[in-house]
Amino acid sequence: MEYFRPIVMTDAARPADALTLAGGWCWFDRVEVLSRSARPQLIPVRDLPAAARAALTAPRAALAGLDLSRPRLMGILNVTPDSFSDGGRFLAPDAATAQGRMMAGAGAEIIDIGGESTRPGAAEVAEAEEISRTAPVIAALRAGGIATAISIDTRKAAVAQAALAAGASMVNDVSAFGYDAGMAEVVAQADAPVCLMHAQGTPQTMQDDPQYDDVALDVYDYLAERVALACAAGIPRARIVVDPGIGFGKTLQHNLTLIRGLSLFHGLGCAILLGVSRKKFIGTIGGEAQADRRAPGSLAVALAGVAQGAQILRVHDVWETRQALALWRSLLESEGA
Repeated sequence: MEYFRPIVMTDAARPADALTLAGGWCWFDRVEVLSRSARPQLIPVRDLPAAARAALTAPRAALAGLDLSRPRLMGILNVTPDSFSDGGRFLAPDAATAQGRMMAGAGAEIIDIGGESTRPGAAEVAEAEEISRTAPVIAALRAGGIATAISIDTRKAAVAQAALAAGASMVNDVSAFGYDAGMAEVVAQADAPVCLMHAQGTPQTMQDDPQYDDVALDVYDYLAERVALACAAGIPRARIVVDPGIGFGKTLQHNLTLIRGLSLFHGLGCAILLGVSRKKFIGTIGGEAQADRRAPGSLAVALAGVAQGAQILRVHDVWETRQALALWRSLLESEGA
C-alpha cells in the first residue's frame, strides 16, 4: 500500500499547477509517497492517483456550524480533580461554567468539556459521576445564552448521550469508539460530528514503552479503520474529525515524527484536530516542568500544525492562541501586497 503526504506550503509564490489542500489556506505541488516496503519518493501532483488527489483537495465540510476554510480553536474545559494541567480548578459546576463563558469570550469556537482525565496513569471514572460532572455544566452554559459549539470529551456512550441532550454539539472520543461499542450508534442517531483519536493502550498503560513499526503509517492505518467503522455505522465522513493522539501511547520522538508529518493525515479525507497543548514533551524540550507554564512551546507547535493545514487546535490557552493565529494569518494574507 502507498501513502501520500503532501509537501505543504503557504507562500504567495504559488505555481500554476499547485493544488489547494482540503479547501483551506495551504497548497502543495509535490507529494511524498510512503510505503512499508520501499524508500520514500517525491512525485509532482500531476502523478497523484485520482482517489488520493480527491481526498487531499476536497474542501472539508462545515463542522458544528464552523467553516473549516480557516483554523478553529477548541478550548479545553476539564471538569476533573486530576487532569495533568488544571485538575481540580474547574471541578465545581459554578467554576466550570464561569470558565466556559470566559473561553467563549476569549475566542474559543468549540468548548471541549471532559469529566474523566485520560492523562497517563489516570483512573477510570464511573459513568454516573462523569455525567454529573459534565451535563449540568453544558446545560448551564446553554441556559446562560452561550451559543458556542460544545464538545463532550468522553469514551462512554451514556455520557455522550446525556451531554448531547444537555446541549452539546459534538463528541470527542479519545478511544475512537474502541472503549464503548454503543458510542457509534449514539453519534449516528444524534447526527453529531465526532472526533476519533488514536491511542495505544489505555490511560493506565499507554506510556509503558510504546512501540510501533512505523508510527506515522501505523497511526494512519488505525484511523482509516476507525473512520471506516464510523461510516459503516451511518456517520458521514464529512462529520468525522481525526486526531493522531499526540502523547497518547507515544514517546517524545513518536510525537515529533507525527507532528512533522501531520499533512499525511489529510489523505483520510477528514478534518484534522491537533491537541498538543501543555503536553509533557513540550516541557521536556522546552525545559519547563510546570504544565501551566508551557504556553510558548504549545503555541510554537500549534502554529506548526496550522502550517500543515490542521483545521482545529485543541488548547488550554485560548486567548494566547487566538492572538498567535491572528498574527500568523495577517502575515499570510499580506504576502505579495
